Amino acid sequence: MIHSQYHWNVKHPDPTAAQQLSRELGIAPLTATLLSGRGYTTSAEAEIFLEGSSGTSHDPFLLAGMEEAVERIRLALERNEKIWVYGDYDADGVSSTSLMIQLMRVLKADFDMYIPHRAKEGYGLHHHALDLAHEQGVTLIITVDTGISAVEQIAYARELGMDVVVTDHHEPPEKLPEAAALVNPKLPYCSYPFKGLAGVGVAYKLAQALLGDVPDAWLEIVAIGTVADLMPLEDENRRMVSIGVQQMKQSAFPGVHALLNIAAIDPAQVSATHIAFAMAPRINASGRMEHAKRAVELLTTTDMGLADRIAFELDQLNKERQELVNRMVQEAVAMLEAERDQHPRGVPDVIVVAGEGWNPGVVGIVASKLLDRYYRPTIVLGIDPDTGMGKGSARSIPGYDIYRALLDCEDVLDHFGGHPSAAGMSLHRDQLELFRRRLNERAAQLLTEDDLVPQTEADCECTVDQLTLEAVEELERLAPFGMNNPLPKIVLRGVTLSEARAIGKTSDHLRLVVEQDGTVIEGVAFGKGELASLLSAGDRVDILAETSINEWRGVRKPQLMVQDIAVPGLQVWDRRGADDWTRDLVTIQQKWSRYMATETGQFGVLGDEKRMETLKSQLSDVSLWGYDRQVDIAACNHVSIQHGAEAIRTLCLLSLPAHIEQLNVIFARFTAVENIVLLHDRPDRQDRLHIPDREHFKLIYGWLAKSSATIAEEQKLIPYLSQKTSSSVRMVQMMLDVFEELEFIIREDGQIRMNTAPDKRPLSSSQLYRELGELAEMEYMLCESDLPQLTSWMIARMQGVS
Repeated sequence: MIHSQYHWNVKHPDPTAAQQLSRELGIAPLTATLLSGRGYTTSAEAEIFLEGSSGTSHDPFLLAGMEEAVERIRLALERNEKIWVYGDYDADGVSSTSLMIQLMRVLKADFDMYIPHRAKEGYGLHHHALDLAHEQGVTLIITVDTGISAVEQIAYARELGMDVVVTDHHEPPEKLPEAAALVNPKLPYCSYPFKGLAGVGVAYKLAQALLGDVPDAWLEIVAIGTVADLMPLEDENRRMVSIGVQQMKQSAFPGVHALLNIAAIDPAQVSATHIAFAMAPRINASGRMEHAKRAVELLTTTDMGLADRIAFELDQLNKERQELVNRMVQEAVAMLEAERDQHPRGVPDVIVVAGEGWNPGVVGIVASKLLDRYYRPTIVLGIDPDTGMGKGSARSIPGYDIYRALLDCEDVLDHFGGHPSAAGMSLHRDQLELFRRRLNERAAQLLTEDDLVPQTEADCECTVDQLTLEAVEELERLAPFGMNNPLPKIVLRGVTLSEARAIGKTSDHLRLVVEQDGTVIEGVAFGKGELASLLSAGDRVDILAETSINEWRGVRKPQLMVQDIAVPGLQVWDRRGADDWTRDLVTIQQKWSRYMATETGQFGVLGDEKRMETLKSQLSDVSLWGYDRQVDIAACNHVSIQHGAEAIRTLCLLSLPAHIEQLNVIFARFTAVENIVLLHDRPDRQDRLHIPDREHFKLIYGWLAKSSATIAEEQKLIPYLSQKTSSSVRMVQMMLDVFEELEFIIREDGQIRMNTAPDKRPLSSSQLYRELGELAEMEYMLCESDLPQLTSWMIARMQGVS
């Protein structure tokens, strides 16, 4: 059994509703099923969703504070006041700032912009920046993607004679700043019908309020910030991103052209997925590694040559960022693994790691990677070695509001803000232990074991024959994909594996070919190349996958982008005759533990007494079991004594059972076994048994009758019969045992003679004959049969024993 890495929460949409949608809209049953599962159960709702680019656009003046914001900005324009656009350094902040610059240009405002340095200044408004604005004669600051928590800073700006218009989308604090205008759909008194706008979305609504008609091209910038900031792609966001992505195909912005080019994205094929995984990381690299103003310059320049140069710079910064993240992740993992014994679950319920000199610009990415690895709410902080101040980012799991957790610790934090799933904070290293303890004490009361099991959502179960080229192409009508409208995930159950092999320069990835009822489809699983060693042709597997179109030399066909794999039921791994079974045992225990149960007490090894003695010192944490001299098996070390046979889920067989009863005892004792790894030697062919039949017994009996008068001594007779009948010595010995039981021969003092008047008895009446047949079958299956045949036989034996 290969365990899935996630618990699959599979939706089961109403088939009647799906059939009706398919019929009324003329869409494939698969598309109709997905729409139904996502809540679009009537043809009117589904049609509006499918035509996302012509969907909802709410009146910007429904946003509380919008009238005041527009009035104050128009007054500044009339007075020719100096305006500052104050943004943030992430992709949403860069997009918001860039959009506001486009607006200021159209309005012919006297303006400048300011974005704090992520590492040197940190998030939000700062007094020193406000001092600089005052020195430059600024009288109006418009914040984008920031400002809703800046109570003290905005009060300070007022003291300096500057007004602040706040446009933001972050969670408002209990005490709000006294600004000239607060525009944020999440304000408790705001009746705006959609709360999921990104910072750039709020900035766009301000542009609508000031201009009325806004160029569709600006929605390219809105799409970047909305997708990058993981905002829900529903309601108004769906419309804006849909149009924005379409505009990118023939972009009005040199910076967007340059980003697509440096990321090797065909503009005709650009999608929200490309924004998320190719464009946004390069934009974010600017603020993470140097200063975000370079990314703003990219998105606002009209010079194609300059855009290409900046895009190249950001691409190089992104590569440096990737290397830095990998190094920090390795250091963080080493810290957590060193403390594994201190926590009942191996790691804390809330992970808090900090490193001196860690770049604050990438701590959020590191937190995401640690969350993926350990599935815990995670906070990563970079500590300034000179000041001792730590700047960090948090990422959380579904159902655990990390912003609310930080609220409960606000007395130890210098500053914080964010969302239920992600947040930022700063604190002094002296508060770090208290912060960590408080978070974990709170989590211990809220988080259950089930909360800490990785979850993933799947839209439906389907069959391979439903994944036609036309059906998979039609799924693109559900785009753009992102938060609250993810790429569709489907589950295929019980498909037969035809091929599984590692691909890529370093064999990191997996290529699959699966079949179901005569229909074949190929798949790719990125980062799962090691599974090639655990999968075999003929395995029945369950697959969680996204769909895509593979195009090669003009041929288009559907393919699976495999996210997770499970093999339900007993699985047998063939390592028979392994050259180094001790090395294989270590590999199974360490490398394959993600896929098969190898926790203490669950990983067992069974073999003869000699091998168990050898392993006692080498594998002290493994449950060791040995065949005894009779039928039973015996515990051989403290792990097997403590946990027992019923705990074993993965069993490695180092030696063959001596007889069929011993095999039955294995299945009877190891009742929870899911995986059997065959590491035993194959007996030499001259010692093999074969399944006996009447003709073979007649042949042996005939030669025995001919030769017994001249060769009576058993030690000489057995090799002679072996040679004449091409049977192993062991086979001849056991057949003679059968003849003796039937009283066809008489053994006495090492001599064999024929019984001249035996009773007529059929071979089937001999207990030894039946045992010989079962033993020969067992040895054939365990030594000669192919894996599918062997697996089926073992399952049948297990069911017979149970």
